[in-house]
Amino acid sequence: MAEQRRTERLDQPREPRGIKLPRFDAEAFGRWSEGIARGMGTANFIVVMTVVITVWFLWNTLAPAGLRFDPYTFTFLTLVLSLQASYAAPLILLAQNRQADRDRLAAEEDRRRATAQKADTEYLAREIAALRIALGEVATRDFLRSELARLAEELDEVGQRRQRLERRQQERRGQRPTDGVSLDEPRDDLDGDFARDARPDGTGPRRSEG
Repeated sequence: MAEQRRTERLDQPREPRGIKLPRFDAEAFGRWSEGIARGMGTANFIVVMTVVITVWFLWNTLAPAGLRFDPYTFTFLTLVLSLQASYAAPLILLAQNRQADRDRLAAEEDRRRATAQKADTEYLAREIAALRIALGEVATRDFLRSELARLAEELDEVGQRRQRLERRQQERRGQRPTDGVSLDEPRDDLDGDFARDARPDGTGPRRSEG
């Protein structure tokens, strides 16, 4: 007795001393009950049950008295049908409960997937809105063409202004625009500078002889 008390541990719950019921696999029993409930809910079960009861009635009514096992009032048949009903109702309820559990799990899974899809849809909507805003700020081909045309016009105007300014400066200095010929080029008798500078009265500079 002392050894038994020593082996007991305080950190573990004590096993109940009541009647121990046999343990069974709840999942296997649930599948078995669903199979029975599914079979009882078919037309085949109704037909078979109708045939069995009809044969029962005919046998216990038309058979010889020594062969009748359930004479009129059919007490044994009533007992059998009562037992069948008493077991069928809990089996059907168990099958319905299992189906309800599956439906609840399926509904939760559908709700989770719907939430995930909603989050994905909102994320894609935000991304599409961001892309539309970004594309609205990007320069398009027509915009670039218009800007380049405007810059070309401005450059042309600046070039024209510069040419007019250069012409005014040349007019103020008393110079005429030359076609690539410098005015500071030294004169000689080969290009006719002295001939151009000769005066009409012949007093201009002449070429020395000898």
